Amino acid sequence: MRYYPTANARSETIGKLSSFAKHWKAGQLCLIPARAFCEPNWETGKAVRWKIGLPADEPFAIAGLWRPWPDGAISFTMPTLNAEAHPLLRRFHKPGDEKRGVVVLPRNEWDDWLACRDPELARTFLRLYPAESMVAEAAPVPPHKAQQAIETP
Repeated sequence: MRYYPTANARSETIGKLSSFAKHWKAGQLCLIPARAFCEPNWETGKAVRWKIGLPADEPFAIAGLWRPWPDGAISFTMPTLNAEAHPLLRRFHKPGDEKRGVVVLPRNEWDDWLACRDPELARTFLRLYPAESMVAEAAPVPPHKAQQAIETP
């Protein structure tokens, strides 16, 4: 069986790849509630997990695309954008790898995103959140938690 990583969908190909195109064209948009998302920071030469969010741990929503599965399950993916020019998000991911960022939707756009059924209009929502409105800090996984994650089936 071939592995298809689908946690993230490149905004440039979301309407073209068989993994996402049908659902993108159908306007199966969703909100992914969060207080933070994590990315690897390689500035020390090793991957260090960083937590990125809004000030005061304010909840927010990440733009998502959902799909149903034949067994009744539902999954989602997060559209990502190139973040090379973003003052904060360009600090993450392995050196030499393309810098990508998820789409944090401003609260006043949530209803419009959910109601959108036009793929071209949906693309206008896909932009990176302003760096000055975000906070980020190192949040390494404690060794005992990392071991638990490895041992958990």
